[in-house]
Amino acid sequence: MSSRPVSAPRHSTDEAPGRRLFLKAAGSTALAGAVGTLPFTAAPAHAAARTPAPDVIVIGAGYAGGIAARELAAQGLNVTVVEARNRIGGRIWTDTMSGARIELGGGWLSPDHQLVAQEMQRYGLSNVGDVVPTQSIMPGTNGFQALSPADANTHLGTLFSQFYAGSETYFAHPHDPLYRADLLQQQDLLSFSGRLAQLSMSTLDKRWLAGYFTAYTGNQNGIRAMTSMAQWWALGGWTMDGWEKQTAFKPTGGMTELLDKMLATPGINLMLSSPVTSVTSTATGVQVQLNGGQVLSARAVVVATPVNVWKAIQFNPGLPTAHVAATMEGVGVSLATKLWIHLSGNVDAVYAQGTENSALPLLIPQQQLPGGGRLMVGFAGSSLNVADQTAVQNAVQAYIPGATIVTYRAQQWGTDVWSRGGWGLRRPSQLLRQLPALQQPQGRVVFAGSDIASGWSGAFIEGALETGLSAAQKAAALV
Repeated sequence: MSSRPVSAPRHSTDEAPGRRLFLKAAGSTALAGAVGTLPFTAAPAHAAARTPAPDVIVIGAGYAGGIAARELAAQGLNVTVVEARNRIGGRIWTDTMSGARIELGGGWLSPDHQLVAQEMQRYGLSNVGDVVPTQSIMPGTNGFQALSPADANTHLGTLFSQFYAGSETYFAHPHDPLYRADLLQQQDLLSFSGRLAQLSMSTLDKRWLAGYFTAYTGNQNGIRAMTSMAQWWALGGWTMDGWEKQTAFKPTGGMTELLDKMLATPGINLMLSSPVTSVTSTATGVQVQLNGGQVLSARAVVVATPVNVWKAIQFNPGLPTAHVAATMEGVGVSLATKLWIHLSGNVDAVYAQGTENSALPLLIPQQQLPGGGRLMVGFAGSSLNVADQTAVQNAVQAYIPGATIVTYRAQQWGTDVWSRGGWGLRRPSQLLRQLPALQQPQGRVVFAGSDIASGWSGAFIEGALETGLSAAQKAAALV
């Protein structure tokens, strides 16, 4: 979900690999009495007539649920996937605006995502490089300063090396974040703000880092764990080049293209517009009740929703302590608002990063449109009213004077009832306190999702695939 400035010739508008700064990316000990019921009655489920009774029910048609369903169906099991929305994808959402395809959720891939690469090859799908910035607008001593992407990128790399110093040891095996849990006792307690306070650097350098991180944390630098992004830094090989390539590519056919292929596997029955209200374990299996009253029975269930959504489902018996704590505290970023903005005229491929207080702390250039103008991706700060076009335009003009908005689209993931937050970014102590337990089944209930991945957690479909594959193995053993 990330994106950052990369070196490129001035005025280049070609699409090529590169990253520009951003993710292109619990009450009681049992959750038997859910915190809240789902707020509206869904449309009728779209189940096929005379569908065989499911062996396994998968809750959620995102990538974790999709690959789990695919793997289970490939073993000859009947799988029913129930999805609250009227579309697949979850926090991945491919749509259109101004005649172009846009990604309202996660939108980038890395060549280091080995599971994604295997799946793309399996279905004969391809990737395309993202737009390369021609100019970087960064915080200055008075307002903002224009830099070459190469210079901005080099300085950011220096700052990251200081911020993440020590991660070579405490995340020596980044795909196994608890490998050196003994070294994480103090690090996992740190927020981004807490880590910044430890560093000796200039005020301007701290403004660069605080502004950078606030786009990821949703203006919550003080309550999000620095170890979340330290692990991403480690997964990139502890280098700026490795960090940059984490969001170098996009799927040629859009982010949901691969998921469409997975869910087309014979043996999968997809039910859209089917919110789940309760999951009840019985002596012989699991019963899943939908919002309209329909009850589905199976031998096992895979819960592949964001962690933040678990509290909206009544589990009987209640969830373990760690699961309750995780969903009540939240893992998905609450202020996660992604904007697609169509600017008129001949707009350069400007990458812009603001400060911790900016209305639009991140602005990423996207493609020029055949009909004129350029698309941009932005991530909103807490002060920006995304319903006010003038406010959005003013936020853009802070970086690109005179820029005029033709149209724009804002997706507020924090207010989306089916996600209750955007990309996952752990809070301090959640890694050591919760991760191992969240990956364990509760009876015949198995959990999946990028929020609880060991490796590429939170902001990457690679993590969703990791947990979905694991969940499929665990669920198959229960059938």
